[in-house]
Amino acid sequence: MNISVYRPGELTAADRTAWSALQSRAVEDGSPQLANPFLAPEFALAVGRCRAGARIAVVREDGEPVGFFPYQRSALGVGRAIGLGVSDAQGLIHRPGFQWEARELLHACGLSVWEFDHLVEGQKPFEVGASGSYRSPVVDVEQGFEPYLAVLRKQSPKFTRTTLAKERRLGRDIGEVRYVHDERDPEALRTLVSWKSAQYRRTGRSDRFARPWIARLVEQLFHTRTESFAGLLSVLYAGGRPVAAHFGLRSRQVLACWFPSYDPAFAKYSPGLVLHLRMAEGAAAAGLAYLDLGRGEKEYKNSLKTRELCVSEGWVTRRHPVALGHRARRAPVRALRNTVLARPELFEPADRLLKRVGRLRQGD
Repeated sequence: MNISVYRPGELTAADRTAWSALQSRAVEDGSPQLANPFLAPEFALAVGRCRAGARIAVVREDGEPVGFFPYQRSALGVGRAIGLGVSDAQGLIHRPGFQWEARELLHACGLSVWEFDHLVEGQKPFEVGASGSYRSPVVDVEQGFEPYLAVLRKQSPKFTRTTLAKERRLGRDIGEVRYVHDERDPEALRTLVSWKSAQYRRTGRSDRFARPWIARLVEQLFHTRTESFAGLLSVLYAGGRPVAAHFGLRSRQVLACWFPSYDPAFAKYSPGLVLHLRMAEGAAAAGLAYLDLGRGEKEYKNSLKTRELCVSEGWVTRRHPVALGHRARRAPVRALRNTVLARPELFEPADRLLKRVGRLRQGD
């Protein structure tokens, strides 16, 4: 392999175009998982403006780019998927049928180890290092919203009936319900961020928006718009005021769901669920193939989904002491977290404890 490594800002316009073209052809080429917007050059470039150590390896054959590998690198050569912690799709974006050797790629990138937690399917050279695989629910809307709604009524009849009834009740009680699929008002984004931060604190979770780089990243992506990629803010209004919102990323084929939240004052109307139905309708109208709800066991995801993708977490390593040390530190933490998440008898009391801590913090 002929591999060159660049800082994101050094990538040429021709290479960015070639990268986008690989994604655009991914569905028809039999690799739909590569169409995810988290694998787009725009996401990598935005992370590069917010995080030190972001790099992109470009793999060429006969002078033509056939693969793009975005990652982050520490001074010691520890590599992570670009945007690890907020990215919901990771891997090497490549031409159909392209084969690579993981350790050769890592060597060219100056990495002793590369860590991932949302590796997409079809990345066999990386999958050998996977320590676990997890479901990522999907909402298919390629055939249109009404066919999707028909599927939903059949597989989740009570959920569908109740959610649509709450939307009607919201309109009667509060005022006209209006959905904006692509809201461009920055104030609406600030409202969503404030809701989401409060939700994190209320449930005892770490507030992602308290991390300056994540706040900057979301702001940058909100203002990023190309033909094949955009940061998409969707808002549900009732009586002229926002009651639920979501910020995610869109490629030509996929809407990747990312940061949903709602105003707790309207919780009895389940505005977040209503919002997701309208997002599916908006995505169908925009010609997208599906919404990726992201890894994680949530009741609302199970109610909305039509099928599931699979993502993996783990490491690929070279024989190097840094790789051994990194894995020794990270593996126990991941194993404990995944055990708690996978077992209701452990997750439910842990979740209650976090919420209790969140309430105590708010009381302070």
